[in-house]
Amino acid sequence: MGTRGTAGGSGGGPRGISRRTLLIGGGVAAAGTAALTAEEIRRVWWRVPGVEKPRKAGELDYAPASWIAASEANWRRADRPDDYGVDRVIIHVTQGSFASAVRVFQDPAHQAATHYIVGQNGRVTQMIRELDVAYHAGNRSFNERSIGIEHEGFVDRPQDFTAKMYESSARLTAAICKRHGIPVDREHIIGHVEVPGTDHTDPGPHWDWPRYLKLVRAASTAGAGGTQARAFRTRGPN
Repeated sequence: MGTRGTAGGSGGGPRGISRRTLLIGGGVAAAGTAALTAEEIRRVWWRVPGVEKPRKAGELDYAPASWIAASEANWRRADRPDDYGVDRVIIHVTQGSFASAVRVFQDPAHQAATHYIVGQNGRVTQMIRELDVAYHAGNRSFNERSIGIEHEGFVDRPQDFTAKMYESSARLTAAICKRHGIPVDREHIIGHVEVPGTDHTDPGPHWDWPRYLKLVRAASTAGAGGTQARAFRTRGPN
């Protein structure tokens, strides 16, 4: 499951204004009266203090998912990949039920959450937008560069990793990789245990990596589901 505590969080930085915000603010001031292109304005205007990039409640990055919002204490607002490039998918296991994972990710005291949860029956719930930084890896750099996916079950129970779960998760990962240009290989699709500095062991020895990567590649070839960067499907909370 996502790692709680400051190591997986914002790293002590101010919430709402990132280190890149301050750099951009200084750059705009230094530019003085120099003209900015329309693209430059689009990328920087919302970072001015007091201005936020528009969002829609319940917006999804992956169309087959349902939306349940995580507590705002468990993630950090960002504008990925404009401010942080995304080049990893991190596989987690909940060490509990689907419902318990949703519950703790809605708890502000937990201080951790992943972007998605995949159930044993194949259902997918998104709790954090992909453009935002979830506190899930226990490593600030990996939080900023990755998408986290929880899987319902326990690491020591191979029967929890059902065919429906593998197939559904593979379609999700294929869509994420396509959206962010992430290679489908074990360097870029990793387990939580492989994050530097983590004390977690998930997804554990029973996670079938060859099977999973084969499914992700097949889904990628078939044209995985999901939405493009500027075409999101919206659902209300459930």
